[in-house]
Amino acid sequence: MLERVINMGGKQKTRVDMLNGSLADKILLFALPLAASSILQQLFNAVDVAVVGHFAEDPASATAAVGCNGPVINLIINLFVGVSVGANVIVSSYIGQKDSAKAEKAVHTAITFAVVSGVFLLFLGLIISRPVLEAMNTPESVLPYAVQYLRIYALGMPFIMLYNFGSAILRSIGDTKRPLICLVISGILNACLNLFLVIVFHLDVEGVAIATVISNAVSSLLVLSFLIKEKSEVKVRVKDLCINRAQLGRILRIGIPAGVQSMVFSLSNVILQSVLNSFGTSAVAGSAVAVNYDNFTYFVISAFSQAAVTFTSQNFGAGNMERCRKIFRLCMLMGLTASFAVSWIFMLLRNQFIAIFTAEEEVAMYAGLRMVIVLAPYCLIATYEISGAALRGIGRSLTPALITVFGTCLFRLFWAFSICRIFHDFRVLMAVYPISWVLTGAAVLTAYFITRRKLLKTRA
Repeated sequence: MLERVINMGGKQKTRVDMLNGSLADKILLFALPLAASSILQQLFNAVDVAVVGHFAEDPASATAAVGCNGPVINLIINLFVGVSVGANVIVSSYIGQKDSAKAEKAVHTAITFAVVSGVFLLFLGLIISRPVLEAMNTPESVLPYAVQYLRIYALGMPFIMLYNFGSAILRSIGDTKRPLICLVISGILNACLNLFLVIVFHLDVEGVAIATVISNAVSSLLVLSFLIKEKSEVKVRVKDLCINRAQLGRILRIGIPAGVQSMVFSLSNVILQSVLNSFGTSAVAGSAVAVNYDNFTYFVISAFSQAAVTFTSQNFGAGNMERCRKIFRLCMLMGLTASFAVSWIFMLLRNQFIAIFTAEEEVAMYAGLRMVIVLAPYCLIATYEISGAALRGIGRSLTPALITVFGTCLFRLFWAFSICRIFHDFRVLMAVYPISWVLTGAAVLTAYFITRRKLLKTRA
């Protein structure tokens, strides 16, 4: 039954022709399921926060334990998730060049690398969980719960890697619908398991972590099954799984700068989290509640960013620079508009959205402060995410990575160790986000237009 639902309408319903015809409708067809998929993935963590916030024996500590792990988890996995962006670009480029043989080698290399990196991250997470959380000044009342959550979460790292690489490969042929179906199924499972393990078995933080691991396993195995049954050049054959050094090199040249950018970005957030921890359990819990809505808005931007990198890489591979320019304009306009609308809905209705996660007055106060300061200008992130994605699509991955490291990450470190020490105030800490977005967006946009102009002159 599931197979009939997923394959209903045939191959044409899931694959988007990025090289021919109109663009606006195809970008939306690509981006909207991707945004929904990412939001559902974030709901794994959001449901964790909501369930422990209402049903745990110590709601504030349990909420803070789940929330403070977000930056740590991102720090651990983002280098390898960035490599999945490289897989997307390389496979898309081969498809644009109509080179099926190289596309198949890149696909099998990417899946093999996903499994290997996932196993590595599993052991890394088990080893570093306590030292990293202690280094972040995690409150003593929260630390045991946070360590427990992170160690259980680490068991699911191979599944997280497999899902991210598998869905990146499906995106390379324009298929964002089947990853969405995977997450709908696993998201419903996650919510049910959360409630069952916390309310019935009183497992609290341990229960929501177990539910997340099981749900990630289900979504990743579904994606793998689709790739095994796929009829196109991205079909996975288990017997052909191996690492082709030439293809891995190409994937890493695009993916490592993107991954390092995300990793350093996450490191800066870990340091900001350590400053946040100094404001106490309620501030940590309140920020954890508000971050859910930051993430929901970010995934709208990320969807159009992924559209920009995938559409651009196929058309750049096919040698159509004019179409690449149009892709950038459409993705930027759609990304800015959609993220502005979503962020302001969350911000204006913040009291109602906060109440979903917590009933504690002080926690809600901190959550509201963060939503006002951070969510109102959140659409600015699109300026550097989408322009950076367009640069990666034409093979320029290092440029946006370096700019983002300096414009966002290092600036935030400066803010944490100077401004926040002089003005030890929650609102001052939150102000670093919009300021860094303005600086980084201006720099990456400038780099994009300079690079594009040079490429047009070269190809003229």
